[in-house]
Amino acid sequence: MSAAIKQYISTKYDQHPDMFKKDLEAIDSIRTNAVNSLEAHVSGIQKITMYAAQLVWIGGKFPIDVRMPESQNNLRFELANILYNLASLYTQLAVSLNRSTSDGLKSACNYFCHAAGVISHLKDAVIPDLRTTPPEDMDTMTLESIQQLLLAQAQECFWSKAVKDGLKDGLIAKLAAKVSDFYDQAADFGTKSDIISTEWIHHMTAKHHHFAAAAQYRASRDCLDKQKYGEEVARLRDSLVCVNEALKESRWINKIVLGDLNGLKARVNEDLKRAEKDNDVIYLMPVAPKSELKTLDRAGMATARVPQEVADPHSTLGDKRAYGQPLFARLVPYAVHVAVSIYDERKERLVNTNIIDELEALTNKLRDLLQSLNLPASLQALEKPLGLPPSLNTHAEELRQQDGYHKLQRAIHEIRKLKTNDEGMYQEGVALLKTEAAEDEKARSKYGTDRWTRQPSSQAAERLYAQVNEIDGYLKSAASSDDLVKNKFKECENAIQILSGTNMDLEASVPSSRRATITPAVERAADSLRSALGEVNNMERKRKRIVHEMREKVKDDDINGAILAETARFEREYPMQKIEPAMFENLFEDRLEHYEKDKAIISREKESQSQLVIRIQEANAAFVTARRGDSSTKEREQALQRLENAYFKYKEIVSNLNTGRKFYNDLAAIVTRFTDGCRNFAYQRRVEAGQMETDLSTALSNLNLNLQDQKERQTLRSHYTTQQQQPPLPQPPQQQQQQQQQTAQAAAPLAAPTPTRAPQPEPGIWDPTQGIKFGGPPLPQGQPANGNVHHPAYPNANARAGGQWDVSRGVRFG
Repeated sequence: MSAAIKQYISTKYDQHPDMFKKDLEAIDSIRTNAVNSLEAHVSGIQKITMYAAQLVWIGGKFPIDVRMPESQNNLRFELANILYNLASLYTQLAVSLNRSTSDGLKSACNYFCHAAGVISHLKDAVIPDLRTTPPEDMDTMTLESIQQLLLAQAQECFWSKAVKDGLKDGLIAKLAAKVSDFYDQAADFGTKSDIISTEWIHHMTAKHHHFAAAAQYRASRDCLDKQKYGEEVARLRDSLVCVNEALKESRWINKIVLGDLNGLKARVNEDLKRAEKDNDVIYLMPVAPKSELKTLDRAGMATARVPQEVADPHSTLGDKRAYGQPLFARLVPYAVHVAVSIYDERKERLVNTNIIDELEALTNKLRDLLQSLNLPASLQALEKPLGLPPSLNTHAEELRQQDGYHKLQRAIHEIRKLKTNDEGMYQEGVALLKTEAAEDEKARSKYGTDRWTRQPSSQAAERLYAQVNEIDGYLKSAASSDDLVKNKFKECENAIQILSGTNMDLEASVPSSRRATITPAVERAADSLRSALGEVNNMERKRKRIVHEMREKVKDDDINGAILAETARFEREYPMQKIEPAMFENLFEDRLEHYEKDKAIISREKESQSQLVIRIQEANAAFVTARRGDSSTKEREQALQRLENAYFKYKEIVSNLNTGRKFYNDLAAIVTRFTDGCRNFAYQRRVEAGQMETDLSTALSNLNLNLQDQKERQTLRSHYTTQQQQPPLPQPPQQQQQQQQQTAQAAAPLAAPTPTRAPQPEPGIWDPTQGIKFGGPPLPQGQPANGNVHHPAYPNANARAGGQWDVSRGVRFG
């Protein structure tokens, strides 16, 4: 186990595994002691519970899916298995005790209750968090059956002690009735389990009827003490019914239990004869049928008690505590790393969404306004009718240094490659799911839904199938965005290529114009417009500085120290409480408050931009009015504006491509996990299918045995789901009516009819039970009608009866 933990620390944490060398050695030692605690000795309890406590503790330091070296399962599965072993140890300790003494019965009962409590804790607290399909011996019905069986044995210990101590019959009857209930529930859940054998179900059924009989017998004795003679007879009759039901399971119970049953039956028969005779001759009280008998009260003394070290394992770890210091205490809990990631994601989202994106949106709106007003091209064409404006030269130089045109082409090609890889991996995962689903459907068609009982693929991998549509939606949305970016690039591709080219090409693309006459009105309007455009440049530079400062602030905002300090406080004030990311919510809120004042920047920028837009619109209107009728610079204005727009489109496309690259890289991680999940799912399903086909082949080759077992199991299930009434017993012969009347009344409630002697055949009519006879002398008077001469009344049993056909001698005529 230490190897798996060491590997995880080295790859997922920023602490070196060598810091935990002693802890790694200790966990291996504790695990070895726990796993090897196979003997029924009380020392094994501490070894197993110590390992279980450490597993719960380190579960807060690591995610539960840290894989064990010899298994594909996780830490929680390891905990489930070790707790199962603990329940087994408690049971072995209970069985190993001398239960013929009062102290032995007390200790055995305590062990059985603890075993039931561990199974209950395993079922309710551990298995639901397993994140994988539990093994067959840990499914809900199996664990319920085991828990009820353990409680039945614990209650039986109470009953045995009550009998040994000579308590009142009424109390013993209540204890026995509860024992019967526990065994009944154990058998009921056992019939719904695929792992509990039919032998065990028959055994539990026998014990259920055994203690039901014992309860009614003790209740009858209580009725005798209370002079309820009619009820005494009724309860003795029901006790006899229950004993007979238990004896039907005699082939599945041991000799001791069988001896107890036969002894109880003899005692019940004896008391029933006495009670019926006394009531018929002396008391003459009415005997109520079973349906009118009051249900016996229950005295439930056995409960599932979870041991303290299992229910609260953290209480056993720490200074001067039973199991010493918790391991890996210096390791930063996994929840802390999750909390840091959560805070980093929140602060970046807050800054990007509420500040940076808002500033960029304001700037884009301002640029759209300038573009609609043909600015600054109209002013540049007037001021510089020849050559290139300085701002255009600056933009062109920036693109040349970045190799702008080829940079966009390379980025588009790279994104296309990333997209192709993501789509390929996605299609691979989808193909794996389709292939697996087809194989599963083929097997289901081959074996039928009755035999091929596992879940369909879409249900067994519901999360993966949901991801199919989710990832497909991502890809379609990304494809739409990619098309928009490509259209943007095509619209300004030529202009970007010119800006990225030589000065000669750039100058050739901008036509010269004749120098226009600049009147004083035009000069004033141009000065005003130039001033407003200067403020636009200042505003853009200011916003770039704000964005840079905000990104630096996010980068410098390291919450690790604060979270570690808070973690230390939690561990100091609540030393055994598991650290969860939700515990740092207050800290997150306090830290994010520091960004609230930065959000006020947006309001100020909106106000400043609104005022600037009004100035630009007024200055441009005055400029256009002053130049009305002058079209000498129109072509130059259009060329300059086209290049100016292309520069800003280039910046926008670069931003879009960076976003696309990040999206496809992030999507690659998602698709990789999806494909790996599909691959693992398909592999596990194939292994499972192979095992099922092997089991089905074995089942088909042993069809008779399986049909017999299935019939028995179905019969047992029907017993616990429906109560069927049995037909009345046949009337005994007239000459035995007086002798059999009381016995027939006592046996009336039996769940199954008892066999009766076959009637004598009428003379001259062939009886199928007779052998085939070819003449010969008649059988001696009194000889059985079925021709069976193997009877003590016939000393010549080995001699062949004259005239009776012997198959070994063949058929002879004459």
